[in-house]
Amino acid sequence: MAVTILSKCTVFPDQKSTLADLKLSTSDLNMLCCHYIQKGNLFTSPSLPSQTLIPHLKTSLSKTLSIFPPLAGRFVTDSAGHIFITCNDAGVDFIHVSATDLTITDLLSPPDVHPAFKQFFPFHRKINYTAHFSPILAVQVTSLADGIFIGIAVSHAVTDGSTFWNFFNTFADISRGLAHTHGIPDFRRESILMSKIPVQLPEGEIKVSFNADAPLRERIFTFTREAIQKLKATVNKNNNHRTSPENADVAEIISKMKNDDTQLKTVAERGTVETAEISSFQSLNALMWRCVTRARKLEGSKTTTYRIAVNVRSRLEPKLPEYYFGNAIQSIATHASASEVVENDLTWSAMQLSKSVREYDNATVRRVAEKWDTEPKCFPMGNHDGTTLQMGSSHRFPMYENDFGWGRPLAVRSGGANKFDGKMSAFPGRKGGGAVDVEVVLAPETMARLESDEEFMAYASCQQ
Repeated sequence: MAVTILSKCTVFPDQKSTLADLKLSTSDLNMLCCHYIQKGNLFTSPSLPSQTLIPHLKTSLSKTLSIFPPLAGRFVTDSAGHIFITCNDAGVDFIHVSATDLTITDLLSPPDVHPAFKQFFPFHRKINYTAHFSPILAVQVTSLADGIFIGIAVSHAVTDGSTFWNFFNTFADISRGLAHTHGIPDFRRESILMSKIPVQLPEGEIKVSFNADAPLRERIFTFTREAIQKLKATVNKNNNHRTSPENADVAEIISKMKNDDTQLKTVAERGTVETAEISSFQSLNALMWRCVTRARKLEGSKTTTYRIAVNVRSRLEPKLPEYYFGNAIQSIATHASASEVVENDLTWSAMQLSKSVREYDNATVRRVAEKWDTEPKCFPMGNHDGTTLQMGSSHRFPMYENDFGWGRPLAVRSGGANKFDGKMSAFPGRKGGGAVDVEVVLAPETMARLESDEEFMAYASCQQ
């Protein structure tokens, strides 16, 4: 199925930018050799006819760009090799295409993600570094038989998911005629994430560090609130029955101090007592780690790696502003042999992930940022040894909290960017209430085994 381009133009901010050049942070520079972010929403048909809708969306986008002027800029590299965003109002691409032979039901019915969604985004497989000489952002509106899809591509070296959805939802607000109700972006560059060392780019052509043409299957699994509660209860029930060797003495001390609240509080504050409950999301990640590792049929001695992208805005001290503009993400990696992940129960994997997340504090964030100065290179995204899983995005992002004037979205989808065996993305369930959707990309044979894994399918269902 091929889409038909109806129109394409450049949209400029409706007000001239007065913002100074923004230097890219270490978190931004890490993403230079990856693809642009591609995320978008599926909607029912607007009440406005196309000849009115498209100019309206262009005007709304123009106003939104004045709130986010870096997105209408370009990259520049200075003589020392440092990369900046120059807020020069160069504009963004706006494309209107037709795919009116497709209905919403056509797109959402198959168990796998419909391949047409990849054509609903601009800048297919575009490398972030190329924002030196092409737009940082592009919007594509795809007209369907009974709906529309609004897809946005933006350089991942400029925004992370937090910034992306703040922009997307602001765009929707302005389209609906509202004042800016989401967060005003904070463009300050004063944190530990700023480096004095220029990034070392790979020699030759800049390209992604994984095989973008590898055969893959992509499916979205839904975990209802009830399923996640059941999963979390199972993990924590087993966890509560365990006393690790290093905590055995602490348990005895607590028993002797049970009548001394002051001493007990002191021990707890020192962090010597493991009282933290394993969260719902950590429980879900443990299920993915265990079941996909089993489906891959890895040798037991192989080391597996589970990576979770983490927002460091609130982990730093002092905290970064909630609406800090740019990337403020690092990657938490947890390692274990395939046999440990598969042969131990689910609680064991959850405990390893929980420990990694708990320990990723201000000192760790700073240590990672400082280490970058000794080895300033781009992050090698991918699954190079066939044992890695990587969870991105977040079920806490407000992906359904946008209404352009004709109702909330029906679904969230991503394009073909940064897809490799083991890449997963967490989305909130459309109906809210604690449900989570996980977009899973796997080798076809691994996906087939996952679909028949009894433990996995006891919690998961296919999104409709």
